[in-house]
Amino acid sequence: MLRLEARAQPSRALSIASPLLALAVTVLIGIGLFVMLGKDPLRGLQMFFVEPLKSGYALSELSVKATPLVLIALGLALCFRANVWNIGAEGQFVIGAAAAGWVAMQAGPGTTRWIVVAILVAGVLGGMLWAAIVALLRDRFNANEILVSLMLVYVADMLLSYLVYGPWKDPKGYNFPQTITFDAATKIPRLLPNLRANVGVLVALAAVAGMWVFMFRMYRGFALQVGGLAPLAARYAGFSSRSALWTAMLVSGGLAGLAGALEAAGPLGQLTPYVPAGYGFAAIIVAFVGRLHPVGIVFSAILMSMFYIGGELAQSRLGLPKSLTGVFQGLLLFTLLACDTLINYRVRFGRRKG
Repeated sequence: MLRLEARAQPSRALSIASPLLALAVTVLIGIGLFVMLGKDPLRGLQMFFVEPLKSGYALSELSVKATPLVLIALGLALCFRANVWNIGAEGQFVIGAAAAGWVAMQAGPGTTRWIVVAILVAGVLGGMLWAAIVALLRDRFNANEILVSLMLVYVADMLLSYLVYGPWKDPKGYNFPQTITFDAATKIPRLLPNLRANVGVLVALAAVAGMWVFMFRMYRGFALQVGGLAPLAARYAGFSSRSALWTAMLVSGGLAGLAGALEAAGPLGQLTPYVPAGYGFAAIIVAFVGRLHPVGIVFSAILMSMFYIGGELAQSRLGLPKSLTGVFQGLLLFTLLACDTLINYRVRFGRRKG
């Protein structure tokens, strides 16, 4: 008889090993999927775990995918540690991209490269504004932030569609729903010529360092996390739950908006209805696989980016559906949740003692 027995203390070793175990189980299930689809499993795994790392160009593309995931997941990790469940980072990403795009479209012949700073600031402010709506409704009316933030994702998507189909549509774009191509002065500077990796990578790494300092070396970050773990103890110590809510939401929204600005003025170079790429939802998985720790988030974002690129390669080279990317992402999340059970419980075989 198989049963779960509660541990006296949570297992620290399994807390660290659980993401690795979840990845191993995901790979095993993935092999089974490739076999069922009639594809060579080794070839399929190569698409996901080898091809995204085998050349400088591949690593550049990996950084393009990983940068927004890192930024958004950092903000979500702060929210989740504070017990604020921001599920709408995708909407904050979209509004950040739209705000940054509006600034980029103001560029003219005499515009200097300093406009990039204004573009990034606009993205941050756009994301913060969208997150502030959630914080305000939670603060004033005790609305559920999960539902509010999630519903605002669809509002953001519709607002972007209205803009690119209407007032912001390129008059010379052959009636396609897109804005004008942004001026060269507004583009995010690239790290190397002929590669798409840009300074967003450095921005993301700086955000990782800053978030680590805030979470683990600053009084404000400590107070915010205590409020999430033990609200009554935080209230007794004089920590404000209201302040924690606003801080977590504004920081999370700002980072998501920054990711949107980097995406709009970086790889995309214009706004289209396809700006929402699912990064805001994938970053939830990234945050939890990374154990809500800034350093862990970097590695989990790289892994998730490999899934994105591997899914595209599997579609083009193996004829598999692009939805396979979402399958691997979902498998990783569910296997992680299953493996996390072993942190507090141990598996026992045999009959239960009377």
